[in-house]
Amino acid sequence: MTEQTKHQAAHSETSPARRWVKDHGLLLANAGLFIAFFCGMIVSGAANYSDEQQTHGGQAVGIVEYLSTGAFVEATFENWESEFLQMAMYVVLTVFLFQRGSSESKPVDKDAPQDEDPREAKRTAKTPWPVRRGGWVLKLYEHSLSILFAILFLASFALHAIGGTSAYNEEQVSHGLEPVSTWGYIASSQFWFESFQNWQSEFLAVAVLVGASVYLRERGSPESKPVAEPHYETGA
Repeated sequence: MTEQTKHQAAHSETSPARRWVKDHGLLLANAGLFIAFFCGMIVSGAANYSDEQQTHGGQAVGIVEYLSTGAFVEATFENWESEFLQMAMYVVLTVFLFQRGSSESKPVDKDAPQDEDPREAKRTAKTPWPVRRGGWVLKLYEHSLSILFAILFLASFALHAIGGTSAYNEEQVSHGLEPVSTWGYIASSQFWFESFQNWQSEFLAVAVLVGASVYLRERGSPESKPVAEPHYETGA
């Protein structure tokens, strides 16, 4: 019995619930970590916001009240904006650009499965519906991943601007200054400082991963090449 057959046999013997958890473990772990850290951000953010309010003669706020403040909205979507920008750009850049030796790149000197034209693929009942449907539906589906991240980025960008305007105006009023419109806030140096300080760190992290994966390994991770693979062997 081969290792693959043994794995399939063991998989079929597990309960449906355990099998589902195993099949979705990576998504579940990341979703769980997101919820834990997001709750931590809310609790600590509410405490920090209350401290600032009391320092300036205001009232402390509860967690629920904090969720409606511009400070919370700005802090949340300022970060989400940079994450979705990073992923959108990374998905698109890896279509056209290469890094010889990186597990994050398509092969440089040969065709990659990702470049195959779905119109020429053999279609079965398991083929995604948009591929079987064809036409404009398939055209959208071919780029649906980058479209999703672009939409999420633009939505986060807008909410960062709206929440940031509220937080910025609260500070303006507390110093006896005039509030500004959302467009005025977008035109301010503070808005772009908030954005650029996050954007630069996202692309730094990607650049480190792309470059480091040429020479460094993590056994068992799909983000790494096999440990014994030559440095300049490109792709997973």
